[in-house]
Amino acid sequence: MNFRPAMKPRPKKRNKTRIKTKKKDPLFIDGKRPRPMYVDYKDIELLRKLINRHGRIVSRRKTGCSAVSQRAVTQAIKRARFMALLPYTGE
Repeated sequence: MNFRPAMKPRPKKRNKTRIKTKKKDPLFIDGKRPRPMYVDYKDIELLRKLINRHGRIVSRRKTGCSAVSQRAVTQAIKRARFMALLPYTGE
């Protein structure tokens, strides 16, 4: 027969309300989306901000890019890597 001692009930935790702040899209100019959406693959300073130290593309959640911007950023990073302007791996 298994005997289990009486356990005290845990006090209930209060949920902390988090205020989500909308990050500003780094590609928008004066608050407007450039049309057509294009990110220059030769703009290494901008692209370096959008990859982490391991050389991976940073997610939309962290950068604040919209879906359209993120696709353009991804395409530009891949082109820059192919042209050997950015490394495929981190340093």
